[in-house]
Amino acid sequence: MTAKISYGDVEVGTELPAQTFPVTRATLVQYAGASGDFNPIHWNEKFAKEVGLPDVIAHGMFTMAEAIRVVTDWAGDPGAVVEYGVRFTKPVVVPNDDQGATIEVSGKVAAKLDDNTVRVDLTATSAGQKVLGMSRAVVRLA
Repeated sequence: MTAKISYGDVEVGTELPAQTFPVTRATLVQYAGASGDFNPIHWNEKFAKEVGLPDVIAHGMFTMAEAIRVVTDWAGDPGAVVEYGVRFTKPVVVPNDDQGATIEVSGKVAAKLDDNTVRVDLTATSAGQKVLGMSRAVVRLA
């Protein structure tokens, strides 16, 4: 696959379609099974609170993966992402109810680079707090 977005059609400031991703305790158990990360802070409320967390929290790598979906959906090809990094700033707290939490993600082209690449800056929040900082991806466009 190749990116479906043309480098020539993108300008600095181009906004990517924002997305909201639901996260429930069931989502965290499924992710734990897929990733092998069974740290009890991601599924055991009692343990999470004993170590000073407000409740069970989502895996950082899960949060990071959900955020990059805004970029891969926009580009049309996950392989178009050539670089991606974040700083974890706040945890995504996932209550034990029918609603869980949500991760809201938006993105904007921050720079046009060489070789048909652009830098996309992402903003990811949950419960009104920024959960990822310095969230940036370099994407090779068509």
